[in-house]
Amino acid sequence: MKLWQKNTDVNKAVEAFTVGRDREMDLYLAEADVLGSLAHTRMLESIGLLTPEELAAVQRELKAILADIRAGNFRIEAGTEDVHSQVEFLLTERIGDTGKKIHSGRSRNDQVLVDLRLFLRRQILETVEEVRQLFDTLQGLAARHRDVLMPGYTHLQVAMPSSFGLWFGAYAESLVDDLQLMLAAWRVCNRNPLGSAAGYGSSFPLNRTMTTELLGFDSPDYNVVYAQMGRGKTERVLAQAMSSVAATLARLAMDNTMFLNQNFGFISYPPELTTGSSIMPHKKNPDVWEIMRGKCNLIQALPNQIVVLTTNLPLGYNRDLQLLKEALFPAITDLRDCLRMARFMLENVSVREDILDDPKYDYLFSVETVNRLVLDGVPFREAYRKVGMDIENGTYRAQRKVHHTHEGSIGNLCLEQVAGLMDETVGRFGFERAGEAERRLAE
Repeated sequence: MKLWQKNTDVNKAVEAFTVGRDREMDLYLAEADVLGSLAHTRMLESIGLLTPEELAAVQRELKAILADIRAGNFRIEAGTEDVHSQVEFLLTERIGDTGKKIHSGRSRNDQVLVDLRLFLRRQILETVEEVRQLFDTLQGLAARHRDVLMPGYTHLQVAMPSSFGLWFGAYAESLVDDLQLMLAAWRVCNRNPLGSAAGYGSSFPLNRTMTTELLGFDSPDYNVVYAQMGRGKTERVLAQAMSSVAATLARLAMDNTMFLNQNFGFISYPPELTTGSSIMPHKKNPDVWEIMRGKCNLIQALPNQIVVLTTNLPLGYNRDLQLLKEALFPAITDLRDCLRMARFMLENVSVREDILDDPKYDYLFSVETVNRLVLDGVPFREAYRKVGMDIENGTYRAQRKVHHTHEGSIGNLCLEQVAGLMDETVGRFGFERAGEAERRLAE
């Protein structure tokens, strides 16, 4: 029996097709669903739709259900349509008709919206924590290897001297910018749609400010129609932020795959972190980085997948939106797995310290030679021509010294400044306020 069902049974094939994987995906939302109901029922009591005694019973049993969810004992039973129905059925079984009152002033539309917002902001918090840990690892590697030189490339051609400090540090700073996009996703996500009902409000005198404060949101989605339009938009903005983190990881994975190759040989990993070949005994394959590259490339396609799914949907709720969960939720898990695995691998990386001793890298230092001539008073174009002619004539002799002092260069990585940018960015999320609101509701 469905909450909305009257006297007609739904065709079994239609039910199976339309429900799809919704029960599986809704398990992700169970904790958020109860938190939303804890706030909503307190608001219902404040406007006279629940008595204090009814509220006490509802709150007690909702918290018991929440404890079951956190202990891993919650299931959406066969024949129950979704997590919202399961929670309400359990509540009604335990406290009788009072359990049937908790849906007053709500629709499953705004209920799933608030569940998604609460769930997704938790995923943002956990993703930011993983990004921060990878950032710290990269910063530590940059500091440790700041003086170890390596080739720099343009067009994949040997170009100028670089360093492992620059390489590791570059990816650390990239993560700072990625979190700027994640911060924008948090701002969009951390607004309260509860009270928009089916998208057109309610004749009950709902106190949306109260539920906003109880749930720790920054503000409501004020316009009830727009609140419903946020379904799909929130997921798209978060997917864009995820794709930015994934792009950084995919590029880092490609670098590791390339630099581990024998033709480069810049880095190495313990043999237990690589895989072998079934017929070539010398092989040490970078499978972790290759899988990570593939997963992250798929995550970079996620925003477009969401756009295609939601483009030009008519106003109001449409069942197509159910499929967003199937696209987004596994991708969140994959991204965090990639962040953790990247950190684990880099904690075990070894760098080669004598790379530039090879004569094939002599021309890396040609720009250094040009610059020394300029510092001695030779016009740049003349210095450039002279060194170019020496290279063509075979008379160029590399002086393997690098003297870079400006901000962000080999000799001045500005790691403290980059760490300050990360601290500032993470501090702007305001995770503590949202977390404290959820803790108070569950007490």
